[in-house]
Amino acid sequence: MNDDKNLTEESLEGNEITGLQGQFKTWFLDYASYVILERAVPAIEDGLKPVQRRILHAMKEMDDGRFNKVANIIGQSMQYHPHGDASIGDALVNMGQKDLLIETQGNWGDVRTGDDAAAARYIEARLSKFALEVAFNAKTTDWQLSYDGRKNEPITLPMKFPLLLAQGADGIAVGLSTKILPHNFIELIDASIKYLRGKKFELFPDFQTGGMIDVADYNQGKRGGKVKVRSHIEEFDKKTLLIKSVPYGVTTEQMIESIVKANDQGKIKIKKVTDNTAADVEIQVDLAPGISPDITIDALYKFTSCETSISPNACVIVNKKPQFLSVQELLKISADNTKELLKRELEIKLAELNEKWHYTSLEKIFFEEKIYKELEKKHETWDKVIAAIDKAFVPFKKQLKRDITREDIIKLTEKPVRRIYRLDIDELNAQIKGLEAEIKQVKHDLNNLVDYAVAYFENLLKKFGKGRERKTEIKQFEIIEARNVIIANTKLYVDRSGGFVGTGLKKEEFLFDCSALDDIIVITKRGVMKVIKVSDKTFIGKDILYAAVFQKNDERTTYNMIYVDGKSGVSYAKRFNVTGITRDKVYDLTKGDEKSKVHYLTVNPNGEAEIVKITLSPNSSARIKDLEFYFEELAIKGRSSMGNQVTKYAIKSVKFKEAGRATLSGRKLWFDDKFGRLSAEEKGQYLGMFEPDDRILVLYTDGYYEITDQEMTQKLDAEKVLLIERFDPEKVITAVYVDKKLLQFNVKRFNIETSTLKNKFLFIKEGEGNYVECATTAAEPVLMVQSGKGGQVRSAKFKLARMTDVMGWKAVGAKLTDYNKSVVMEWLENEKPTNQQELFE
Repeated sequence: MNDDKNLTEESLEGNEITGLQGQFKTWFLDYASYVILERAVPAIEDGLKPVQRRILHAMKEMDDGRFNKVANIIGQSMQYHPHGDASIGDALVNMGQKDLLIETQGNWGDVRTGDDAAAARYIEARLSKFALEVAFNAKTTDWQLSYDGRKNEPITLPMKFPLLLAQGADGIAVGLSTKILPHNFIELIDASIKYLRGKKFELFPDFQTGGMIDVADYNQGKRGGKVKVRSHIEEFDKKTLLIKSVPYGVTTEQMIESIVKANDQGKIKIKKVTDNTAADVEIQVDLAPGISPDITIDALYKFTSCETSISPNACVIVNKKPQFLSVQELLKISADNTKELLKRELEIKLAELNEKWHYTSLEKIFFEEKIYKELEKKHETWDKVIAAIDKAFVPFKKQLKRDITREDIIKLTEKPVRRIYRLDIDELNAQIKGLEAEIKQVKHDLNNLVDYAVAYFENLLKKFGKGRERKTEIKQFEIIEARNVIIANTKLYVDRSGGFVGTGLKKEEFLFDCSALDDIIVITKRGVMKVIKVSDKTFIGKDILYAAVFQKNDERTTYNMIYVDGKSGVSYAKRFNVTGITRDKVYDLTKGDEKSKVHYLTVNPNGEAEIVKITLSPNSSARIKDLEFYFEELAIKGRSSMGNQVTKYAIKSVKFKEAGRATLSGRKLWFDDKFGRLSAEEKGQYLGMFEPDDRILVLYTDGYYEITDQEMTQKLDAEKVLLIERFDPEKVITAVYVDKKLLQFNVKRFNIETSTLKNKFLFIKEGEGNYVECATTAAEPVLMVQSGKGGQVRSAKFKLARMTDVMGWKAVGAKLTDYNKSVVMEWLENEKPTNQQELFE
């Protein structure tokens, strides 16, 4: 113990902390700095982490144009990287899977399925032509000693491309992390050119795995931003969904696990999920009977890995310190760095050309002016020979751009002395002329460096841009409310007399299926209303009359009620809506007396106002004891309204007599073409006023039509919707479509003859590439057709009702005109041709 005490005291002398605590502090900071700078976070200059840079450097040393075993590449890289072969192998496979810097051969795994690459001894790699062009130049590379001091390695590679944004980067260090999402190759080059030209640009992520991305909150890739990524999900038929892509960072195995988990939790309801992935991703989801495919698609996005949220965090090493930047800043730094590297290359090239011009000019003068004959003269020493030659050059030194050095003369003397022909001098003159042209061009490029850098990027795009188009579709995602898509997987029961509602009352009356996220509205005989969450058992009040799933902000569902006020004995009738409420709060729908009682209650989805028969008590003094009451005479008010007096006499019973009409006007509907949804909130294209039984006609560009209802949860393919309106079976549809096989536009007019809802029917000729150009339900449609370009433009009007008869929906139709990509068609409203020549039949 004393020894320990003395050690501690000695360590504190001179205020220097060198004890155990101090050592831990120093070591931890050293370790943190090492992890940040040397392992986890990429450098701004080339966008590479040290292990990646060392792998590329090792591959460049090995490069002979042929593939090398990955095991050999790992061994070569270990000369520079002080860690094990596993970390090098993982980093190499990761770069190879990005398909940019490294060409691969063999089984390199699959980021979509999560399959691992084969062992390093079985797979091969080499640098891509792109990598050789943008990443290496020994003349512009700064070097340092490797970890063991035996070799030189690059501090950073001279990267002439925004590699960091193209490949992306992930890393977890001590106290910070980085997550830079990959961006599109072509868009990065376009953005670099725009920046160099002083124009504005935008950059958004693009993933190899495809899918869709919502970039509304990307925030230029800075901390605090996020993106949402979704799979493409197709409705194969009403019983089957096909997932055609996986979000970035999710494998097919993980996605299937999330779907199975959501099914087990009762959030979705499926029969089976099958992975059919081969060259392309395809996960087949078989739905349970009676389950809506549209709602299931939304539920997959809400409850499974079909949608993920990614938070970018662009942290990079700048001047040996971590900094948080935006993707715009990263792009600008990269473009400036590329321009500077190109400048350095041009300066080096200019110096080399000048040196070559100098020596070629010397050589020309040396032979043309026969200075070489000084070698034949007898000089006492070699130095005097050199001096004599130097002196012989004096009259010609003004023709040169720099002084003649001893090394220049020695190099000339080493040339074989031979007879010089005129052709040799001409060849030297031609070389000098060529060098002068090159020097002039390099100087021009240096003076116009922006143009030179832009041309460099354009050349990269031309050489390597093919097949690198955007794979991830940029879209705005609608917000999916869990309560609207979760499967009703919970059974709700009611003990009416006892006043309880809940999922645990399995011996009592079954009400309906609901979900754990639903709110339940309950009304008792006493006239008390309460909205509660689904639970095992909740007390509301004795004698429950009504319970249902509560829809917030529902202004159409109308409650018709007759109640007696317990204090006065007067009975009142009221009609009301229930929109906004406070959950678990007790609302009294009567005048508030504890002896009040509900005689009659109905709930009507469209404000239906029935007629009821009221029978008064036989002991009442009323002369007429049987009354009829018309609810339609009452205005719809709020839930707290007292209502109108029905009678002051005691009521024996109130019974339903006759159904009434809906007192609410039809509701206005819009088609939200951004998300493919019907809307009652004035979003998108206005469709009109709809009564409850009205149907909707949808025509699609791929030649299908569909009759559907007003269900708000259904989703239409907005990108293919050509026409959508209220369905009128009497209206004739006029459509012009392309027959790609015969290369002509066909026209047809037909009535809808089918009545099946939510089934698509093909109304044009079946064939690859056929599509509908335009369609209308106008009674007398006139079509303006314009073809040709410039001075060759021709226009014609077609009165289609006069040209073709109404036919069956399966008919092919008649030829309108020849197909041409330049043809533009437009419907003319209320157009009446002035003479017969305007019409083409």
